[in-house]
Amino acid sequence: MMFHNLVTVLMLGSAAFAAQLTQVPNYGGNARAKPQMWVYKPDNLKSDALVVAIHSCQSSAQKYFQNAKIPWKQGSDRKGYITVWPSSTTECWDVSSKASLSHDGGGDSNAIANMIKYAIAQYKIDPGRVFVTGGSSGAMMSNVLAATYPDLITAVSLYSGVPAGCFVSSSGQVAAWNNTCSGGQSTATAQKWGDVVRSMYPGYNGTRPRMQFWHGSTDSTLSPNNYRETVKQWTNVFGVSETPTSSKPDTPERNYRTDDFGPNVQGIWAQGVGHSVPSHLDQSEAWFGL
Repeated sequence: MMFHNLVTVLMLGSAAFAAQLTQVPNYGGNARAKPQMWVYKPDNLKSDALVVAIHSCQSSAQKYFQNAKIPWKQGSDRKGYITVWPSSTTECWDVSSKASLSHDGGGDSNAIANMIKYAIAQYKIDPGRVFVTGGSSGAMMSNVLAATYPDLITAVSLYSGVPAGCFVSSSGQVAAWNNTCSGGQSTATAQKWGDVVRSMYPGYNGTRPRMQFWHGSTDSTLSPNNYRETVKQWTNVFGVSETPTSSKPDTPERNYRTDDFGPNVQGIWAQGVGHSVPSHLDQSEAWFGL
């Protein structure tokens, strides 16, 4: 009986110390937006990298973390890196207001940047190994973060998004839906799309995060036209051609096509796939260098 009780105590003890998603109640900064910050620190911490995983509309850090189709917890456990899971206080992330579409503007992007700064200091993250990923609204925010905080982010891998600034609200509304953008009617020249990115952090001339974006050809929520516009945007930002330097059919799997536009921009077109392009952990981690 004593042995049995000892085993039970040991098992409970190990469960108590098992890694779990934990909220950081005060991550600092003076952003007006106050999304929650959640952190997952794996039991076997082996890396000084950070991955920020940003949820979609009508979700949360907890739901995204527990979603079996979102593999970043598994990646964290496998390779020993910390993940941060922001949790929005609005139905979708604010990728429409001036506050969020500006460097240090006080919006959601500013708050997530503060989470990144907190994590770098608190968990001894290498500032050169900060990576961002997300799906749908989280993908839009990933693009916005790449534009507003290029100095904080090393690389981005986003799924089913739109160009940075595409969801802008003419009225300045926070977290507004933009039917023109979602429907694929927001088109512009590569120069204009690039200017949208540059205008979010005027005067910045440092390095930019490497951009990888995925989109499904039958996406009925965010039109597949947004893939083409995103290609225009980031090839212009990096000053490279919209014509791929290499194109690999059936990569990373059948009916997917991977297009490289030099070393810093990669687009993956998923033929026959709808709005929720499945996360490809290995390919996203490879893009991050993890």
